[in-house]
Amino acid sequence: VHRRLSILDVSTAGQQPMHSHCGRYVIAYNGEIYNHLQLRKKLQDQGGVVNWISHSDTETLLTCLARWGVRRTLDSLVGMFSFALWDRQEQTLTLARDRMGEKPLYWGTQNGTLLFGSELKALKVHPDFVGEIDRNALSVFLRHNYIPAPHSIYKGIQKLPPGCYVQISASNRGHCPEPVSYWSVNHCVSSGLVAPYEGNEAEALDSLENTITQSVQGQMLSDVPLGAFLSGGVDSSLIAALMQSRSATAIKTFAVGFDDPRFNEAEHAAAVARHLGTDHTEFYVSADDALDVIPKLPDIYCEPFADSSQIPTYLVTKLAKQHVTVALSGDGGDELFGGYTPYQFAPRYWAALSRLPLSLRCAIARMMEGLPLPDKYLKLASVMPAKDREDFYRSVMSH
Repeated sequence: VHRRLSILDVSTAGQQPMHSHCGRYVIAYNGEIYNHLQLRKKLQDQGGVVNWISHSDTETLLTCLARWGVRRTLDSLVGMFSFALWDRQEQTLTLARDRMGEKPLYWGTQNGTLLFGSELKALKVHPDFVGEIDRNALSVFLRHNYIPAPHSIYKGIQKLPPGCYVQISASNRGHCPEPVSYWSVNHCVSSGLVAPYEGNEAEALDSLENTITQSVQGQMLSDVPLGAFLSGGVDSSLIAALMQSRSATAIKTFAVGFDDPRFNEAEHAAAVARHLGTDHTEFYVSADDALDVIPKLPDIYCEPFADSSQIPTYLVTKLAKQHVTVALSGDGGDELFGGYTPYQFAPRYWAALSRLPLSLRCAIARMMEGLPLPDKYLKLASVMPAKDREDFYRSVMSH
């Protein structure tokens, strides 16, 4: 079963589940492959004429999988995706997820039945779905304000980790094999440390701008109306600026504002929109507007999620949907470029603490816990017993 959000090739030729030209493979897929035109050219250049029946990225992805196999295809993809591929010849199901986990994929066994899907809501309608709460996942949620992969809120159901795939044989469907990693952030970091960038600052800035521009340009490939969320901050303003520089007409931008000046970013967004010349729409949210969203959240999200940004996110997407089908945003910029405060102070704190022996740090922490100290110092006491840098960071980011 597949419900399609048509972005590339809105005709029936792009419908799913889609069968490969050779008839061996069937795919259900969620996402968008931004380099699919380059992949089509590569397939053609390697010989063997492909009689394309659509210009959808689904057909491109499926043809790559049929020609190159799973691993080589995953290594070649640029995009956000999760997919299920059925090999009719080998009777094997492959589930795969994009490098950063932008698209969700849940899977697991319930009452002897293998279930998988993009949303827990899809799994819950199956008659074999049990729906028993996983208390371990609940404790992780209380620590992090969300439930990270591979956990889900339900026992027996897990999230496929980002940058991984798993292959399940029909002859051994009761066995859930371990996912295989085809990409990891740590590997990229290690590779960068082994072979660091050798250019100067100006060359680095040019290279970065070219990379971000290429990314934005790839995500502007669409057969439906396109826009951007604009907060007035660095990340979303950069995305909007690059989009506008590559558009012959004014792009559509959207912002949500608040009457409380402490939280209102709409004025900054409007200033950026005027500077760029975008077709800008803003919506001011009242307390009642925000409260009205809260009863809808359990139907929107598949499992507990404690980030307060879900309320304005819902409102701005509802606003944008009246005008566009696809909207780009600046999400992820702080993670990639260290914009959040913990990314900046955690390395400095750890550099100082790590000079002290672990035994001494543990002793100091025990002494501090018994004193009537402010919360900031009690938090420091809780992270002092960290064994290494990663353990320290996890403790800092826990609640």
